Amino acid sequence: MAFEDYKTKQSVVVVYTGEGKGKTSASVGLMARALGSGWKVAFIQFIKHWDVGEHAFIHQIEPLFGKSLLFYKGGKGFYKAGELSAKDVTEAEHKKAAQVTYSQALKSVTSGKFDLVICDEINNTVHHKLITKKQLAELIKKRSPKTSLCLTGRDFPQDLLPKVDIATNMTKIKHHFDQKFLANKGIDF
Repeated sequence: MAFEDYKTKQSVVVVYTGEGKGKTSASVGLMARALGSGWKVAFIQFIKHWDVGEHAFIHQIEPLFGKSLLFYKGGKGFYKAGELSAKDVTEAEHKKAAQVTYSQALKSVTSGKFDLVICDEINNTVHHKLITKKQLAELIKKRSPKTSLCLTGRDFPQDLLPKVDIATNMTKIKHHFDQKFLANKGIDF
């Protein structure tokens, strides 16, 4: 097939999943590429409520991009993650936060205002039943035809793979967490 035989899609659905490190980092890189191309981007973050490096970075660049960048942080912390789980947060509070964040994501992806909507950690939210797989499928299906969508987090539902255009599985080969070392600021968060 010759290069001129290839076509361009108006928008795509991108998934970064798997147990390996780098899913959020890849989505932040995608955000940078999109903003650098003059796109309008919504970065919607599930789960993470504590301050992490990407939050500081996004807050620093928000004034540069104005209405071209929307950042929404709606999590209550890790859920069903053993000792790392958020303390003093009930299941109902986790579900409510996830549903509110989902509403923001659905509003952003259907509005036609954004060229790219990133839903960071949404796959974990579905896996833990804080939002439903049906809601995730609805997000993909109802997006504006001109809006690309990026979904990150572990455990993307395999049966939804036919509905996406690009899927990358981040495979862990080795991580120091397995030897009881905590995450490093600037590298892991």
